[in-house]
This record gives sequence, structure tokens and C-alpha cells, in this order.
Amino acid sequence: MALPLRGESPSAPERDAMRWVCLLFPRLALEGALRRRPDPEAPFALIDGPVQRQCIRAANRAAREQGVKPGQALGFAEALFNAPEHVQVNAPLSKAPGHAHFNAPDASPDRGSRSGSSQRLETALFDVDSVERWRRRLATWAYGFSAQVSLHYPHALVFEVASSLDLLGPWPRLEARLRAELTALGFSHRLVIAPNPAAARVLVNVHDGLAVDDTGLESALATLRLDRAGLASIDADRDILQTLNRSGFQRLGELFALPRNALARRFGGGLMRHLAELRGEWPLALDYHRPTPRFSRTFEFDQPVHAIAGLAFPLKRLLQELGVFLMGQDAGVERFRLTFELEDGPPQTVEIGLLAVQRDPDTLLELTRAHLERVRLAGPVTTLTLFAPQLAAYAPIRRELLEGPARQAQAWAALHQRLVARLGAPVLKTLVEHREHRPEKAVLNGAGPRARDASAGPPRPGWLASVPQRCDGDVVQLLAGPERIESGWWDGDDIRRDYYLAQWADGRQAWVWCEPERQGWYLHGWFG
Repeated sequence: MALPLRGESPSAPERDAMRWVCLLFPRLALEGALRRRPDPEAPFALIDGPVQRQCIRAANRAAREQGVKPGQALGFAEALFNAPEHVQVNAPLSKAPGHAHFNAPDASPDRGSRSGSSQRLETALFDVDSVERWRRRLATWAYGFSAQVSLHYPHALVFEVASSLDLLGPWPRLEARLRAELTALGFSHRLVIAPNPAAARVLVNVHDGLAVDDTGLESALATLRLDRAGLASIDADRDILQTLNRSGFQRLGELFALPRNALARRFGGGLMRHLAELRGEWPLALDYHRPTPRFSRTFEFDQPVHAIAGLAFPLKRLLQELGVFLMGQDAGVERFRLTFELEDGPPQTVEIGLLAVQRDPDTLLELTRAHLERVRLAGPVTTLTLFAPQLAAYAPIRRELLEGPARQAQAWAALHQRLVARLGAPVLKTLVEHREHRPEKAVLNGAGPRARDASAGPPRPGWLASVPQRCDGDVVQLLAGPERIESGWWDGDDIRRDYYLAQWADGRQAWVWCEPERQGWYLHGWFG
């Protein structure tokens, strides 16, 4: 019996059952390395082995299309990119009288290697530690979907999601979200959901997208070949898998059909425990992943970077990882630090401060780029480190169905943040209204803008001149007024003016005044 699909509500027993997702990452080492490449589509391979006999461990599609394969000697793989254009290196050898040559009647520039291409095979050493680092980072990402995430199985993650389905939606929707986010991160994967982690791990070897519950679990397991059922991981004195094959067993279902006592006497308790774990009869003790409360990532450059523009790609990658980390923690950041290790000289540090808690990678990238426009590098950069020492509680922005004051406030907050990032906090000054009749004293530097109630009095211009200017010949027509403003007698800076709404010859509207019983107009502000 499959899990409820198309959004049906599961019954009470199904809702209480455990549901374990297993994600298998067959190309984690290669794809983790490609995330650090400026051009992931360029030919690239991971190499392994001693220096004298290095061979290809994994290669991306561009390298495989040129004939690079796992197990090849590094020298041969590099030669594929230097072979003459008319030679097809994958063609069979044929001997002619007196000499040997490559017989390649079907050779074309699209097959084999091309001498005219500017591409060459880029390589990097295979690093086991980097694979584990990427697994832990993906576990932090999965923590956003479940509090029970385990790294128990190599090359895979398992996590329980039954308790999250009410919040995240039915399984088809959650599956689509998991796949979409992993694809955006650049990781190929296989995915299975089953009632227990052991069953999910072995089923993902042969299935992708399988969803099975308790009722259909044993039938799904029964079809597995023994070499795909995880028997090689059993701790035993002898090779159980080889013994079973010699005895004529090939499928798990054949073992399920045998009497348990006879199977235990013949093969021991290790096999019985493994079969019980697959059926969910023996609970599996797992260590659960707990993300660290701070974020730190480093990007090392192959060649020193001399300009801020050269930091765009690594910065995007680091902020993507920060966004994934924050999503898993259900948190955001208000401040983080960029540290540039320089080729010559002490490290250079840039503090990125935000006006509101953020976690969207695109927003963080836009604001960081704006901050960096005001930064000048003190020297060539060899290493870039992003460090967020403290996380902050994150509340998603409430979206309004219709346009209104809330939507306008959101637009102002975003604009304010971009201006501060681009110009700097000291340059951008906010204004607060002050209860004062004199216009030049009615606005003060403050902590933030406050909307003026239009019904409180006559309209006021959005742009107020710092010093009133004579404009006798510019006033074409008076549209409104006069409005008498007489104040300030108590502090020695008293005024007595009649204000008007005036129109210029080009249609602009201005706020002008004149002193009672005197000639001469003064421009004091402009209306938008």
C-alpha cells in the first residue's frame, strides 16, 4: 500500500506512523567540487591515487563527452584534450601493412578531442573530508524539514518527516520541494520514503521516488537482490553475502520465506538483526545531527583576485550556503563579516550590517554587493571567508492580498535598506516631524520616517529648500492661499509670512511666501 497521494488525508494510524526519507547522493564529491568552480560546465575531473599514478575518480559531463572516464590514467585523460582534431581517440586500432594507425572514418569535431578548442581538463584532488563536510551541510539543510536528521549511512541522509507533513503539506508536495531545492543547490540525488531508515536506505539503491508504507514494505523489500540489500555491512566473521549466493539465494524474499530459527543457526544473529531492522522489528539507534549556532565558510582562490568584481561568483556561492543554513535553523541574520586574506599584508575585514533580519540569498547578495561598491581592496585576495557569529529570530514578511499601507511600508523598508547599503548609514538621514509652525524647524533628524496626517492641516511640500530663495519673476499663477504663519517670538527667531501654492511656467508647483504688506516672493519648497 502506497502513501496517500494527491493531498488525501491519511488515516489516524498512518498519521502516527514513522515516515523516513532517504536521500542518496551518488556524485556528492564531484558536485561539491563543481560548486566551487567559476564555470561548472567546463571540463573537470577529480583525481586520486599516488602522484606517480594518479587516475580519474569522477568527471563532469563536459569531460565525459571528450572520453574521460573513471579509472583512466590522468596523463591519458589530459591527452584526450590535446589530440589532433582529425583523430578520434575512441576508435579501435587497425593495422595496415608496415605501420599502425587510428582508423577513424567517422571522426568529427563533435567526438573525441579538438586541438582547436581553448578548453583543457581542469582537475582537483579527491578529498574524503570535503565529502563529509558537504554531507553535514546538507544535513543542516534537511534540518529545516525534520528535527531527526542522521548521517548514519555513508553517501546518504535519512530523516523522519511524518511529524512535518501537517505543516509542510502532503508527501507529493514535500517531495517536489525537496527535489527542487536540491536541484537548485546543484546536487543529483535519489529519494525514497519508507516506514524505517534501514528499509529506506536499501530501497533507494534500486528505486527513485518510491513511497511505501507498512503494508507494502515487505513486498517491496522481497524483490531486492541480496547484493543491494546492505548485507555487506553486517559485522560477521565470514562473508555472509558470498555464502548466501553459493547457497542459491538471490532475493531478500527468499530469506523472508525461511524459518527464522534455521536461518539464525546457519548464518548467526547479525543477519537476523539486519533483516529485523529492514522490517522495522528492531529499532535502529541513530545519532542525530545538530547544526552549529554560527556559520563560517571559506573560499580559496586558485589565483589572487585583484578587483571586487572577481568576488561575485564565490560571494554568491557562500551566500547561497548561508541561506540554506539559515533555512535549516529557521533563523536569519542582521550582521555578518567578510574577511579577505591578502597576498601581501594583513587581512581586510568588511562588516555587513542590515536594517532588518534577512535570510533570502538573493536579497543578501544584492545588499552585500551594494556594500562592497564602497570598498577598495588593499591588495590581491587569496581567500574569502564569510562569518555570521550570531543568528536572529526570523519572521516571514506578512503579505497583503490587496495594495495598502502594509505593502507601501514593505516597499519603503526595502528601499531604505538598499540606500543604506549603497550610500552608508551616516550619509542617509531620516526625518521626523516636529510640532513647530515654522517650516524650517518642523523637520528634525530622527530614527525613522513618520507619515504625516494630511487631514491635520494644509499640504506641505515633499522637498523643502534649506534657505528660501527670491523668485519674483517665476510665479505665473497662485493656486491656493494665503496661509499665515506667525511664530517664534519667544526665541528671537520670529517670522511673519503668508504662504501660497504657486504654479511655474513649466507646470511645476511650488510653495512660496511673502511678508505681509511687502513686495517680493520667496521659494520655500517644491511639491512632487
